[in-house]
Amino acid sequence: MMHCSACKRGSLVPTRLDDLFNAHRCNHCGGHWVLIDDFVAWKAQHPDTDFAPVTAIEESEDSPMALFCPMSHTLMRKLKISTDTDHRLDYSAAVGGVWLDKGEWPLLKSMGLASCLNLLVTQEWQNRLRQSQTQHNFAEHYRNKFGDDTYAELKRIRAWLSAQPNKAELKQYLLTDDPYSASR
Repeated sequence: MMHCSACKRGSLVPTRLDDLFNAHRCNHCGGHWVLIDDFVAWKAQHPDTDFAPVTAIEESEDSPMALFCPMSHTLMRKLKISTDTDHRLDYSAAVGGVWLDKGEWPLLKSMGLASCLNLLVTQEWQNRLRQSQTQHNFAEHYRNKFGDDTYAELKRIRAWLSAQPNKAELKQYLLTDDPYSASR
C-alpha cells in the first residue's frame, strides 16, 4: 500500500478519477496520484471526451514544499501548469506520475487543461510557459517604463517597421542624430 507523501497521514486507495481513469486517492487529504500512462491509455480510448464544466470550484490546495514520489520515494519536481495561476503540479519523472493536491483536478478542468494532463509535464510545455512569462514580464517592464499610450504606439511602429522591405535603412535613418548631415 502506498502512503500519501503530501499529508503523510493517509493511504493511497485505488480509485477512478471522476469515474474516468485509474488513480489513487488519499483517504485523508483527498489528493490524487495519477500515472500519466494510465491517463494516456484512457485518453486514447476516449479521445473525444469533454470534461464537465466546473461551476463551483472548491478551494484548491497546493503543497508548498517539494514532495517525495509515493512509488519511488524520489523527490518530485514542481511544474507550472499555466501563466494564469501559481499552482504547480508535483511530477515524478522516475515513474511518470503526477500528484494532484485536493482541488487541483477541478482547477485543471476549469482552466481547460484537464484533457492535456500528459502535456503539462513535458519540457516543451514548460518551455512555452517560461517564454510566455518572459514576454509578459518584458511587456510589463516596457509598459511601466514608457506608459501605456507610448508603449502601444511603439508596438504599432515596430510592427509597421518589421513589415517594410527596407527596414535596415529605415532603422538607420531613425537612429542617426541628423540624417540630413553630410558628416557622419
